[in-house]
Amino acid sequence: MAVSYMTEEGYNKLLAEINYLETVKRPEISAQIAEARDKGDLSENAEYDAAKEAQGIMEAKLAQLKELMANARLIDESRIQTDEVQILNKVKIKNTQNNAVMSYTLVADSEANLKEGKLAVSTPIAQGLMGKKVGDVVEIKVPSGVMSFEIMDISI
Repeated sequence: MAVSYMTEEGYNKLLAEINYLETVKRPEISAQIAEARDKGDLSENAEYDAAKEAQGIMEAKLAQLKELMANARLIDESRIQTDEVQILNKVKIKNTQNNAVMSYTLVADSEANLKEGKLAVSTPIAQGLMGKKVGDVVEIKVPSGVMSFEIMDISI
């Protein structure tokens, strides 16, 4: 698995989710399995099958999160500059075709959340903005064609 860059906040959220799965969900599912097993014949016990399936899904998610954490590298937020676009910058851009203004914070893939305005650095738009400066107009190839954006502001 590739190295995954994340903020301290993202790392702590990941740690909390792993802790929750291990200390809350795993015992809950184990109790459901034990309860279903106590009901007798396992060959036709839907509750047992459902609990075992839930256990498999949860364990797979837990393994995935632990692998992500094992490959995580924390970003030193004190070294972030605003002279050109880089990860953890908040970038205000204007679509030059319709003059719509948008602001995104460029984050690691594991922390992306469009509702919160957090755009993964691996997306075409973020890739097109990386390394550019305020005033630059960039043409970015997106699935719907080519879009043109003017970088209006870069902040932390």
